[in-house]
Amino acid sequence: MRIRGALSLLLVPAALLAGARTSGAQTLRGSPAAVDRAYREAHQHDLTFFRSAASVRRAAREGTLVQLRGNRNYRVHQVRYPYVLPTTHNFVNHLAEQYRARCGEKMVVTSGVRPLTFRLSNSVDKSVHPAGMAVDLRKPRNARCISWLRERLLHLEGEGAIDATEEHNPPHFHLVVYPHATLREVERKPKSEPVVSRSTKNEVKKSAPAVSARKSTSSRTYRVRRGDSLWSIARRHGTSVERLKSVNGIRSSHVVAGQVLVIPAKR
Repeated sequence: MRIRGALSLLLVPAALLAGARTSGAQTLRGSPAAVDRAYREAHQHDLTFFRSAASVRRAAREGTLVQLRGNRNYRVHQVRYPYVLPTTHNFVNHLAEQYRARCGEKMVVTSGVRPLTFRLSNSVDKSVHPAGMAVDLRKPRNARCISWLRERLLHLEGEGAIDATEEHNPPHFHLVVYPHATLREVERKPKSEPVVSRSTKNEVKKSAPAVSARKSTSSRTYRVRRGDSLWSIARRHGTSVERLKSVNGIRSSHVVAGQVLVIPAKR
């Protein structure tokens, strides 16, 4: 099912990411190749590039896009269209939980989906912001938090879950979250993390929840097919409609062909 007034593009299979470089060989400088890869990502996902504000609002009503509302771990700052794909929404929630646990402060989201009619002067023609795959994060002021966030993003690039670029005007991190990214990849921790001082650890204990210990090793994604419903998907995968809605951050029971859902791990 296509959304009227939106431009649909087919992207490259996720299998092409299997040979992703390790974080030790990566930087956050970005590259034309990374932009091209994100733009082509996955024929199976059949993502929609939303053309207008009206098409974004329609997609949000139908559950194709999910609103970034902020919570105890992150806040949304001056975002005109605070909507993203469900997989990107899940990524933001989990990264923010980890960020606050390490830094004792909220992560700040500064951009979500951008319709094709809304262009910034520094945007590129192949930006995937119109598809809801991308999100921008404000660069922290705390050097320790910057160090942790850089290392975490490099690790997730190595996992093949994202592409990340550190931008300087204004200072922020631009993230592309691939639709095939799973909670397992997002929650998997690198072998080493920056040392946090004892005072910061005490602050975190008082102000931030511990990183979720939910079992996600069997979490996976499912691309909605024509004729599917949340009820049929839940029954097929041994879960409930309520859990599907909760994990994917959606309110509507309506799904559309091509929409990517995270299937929760079995309890």
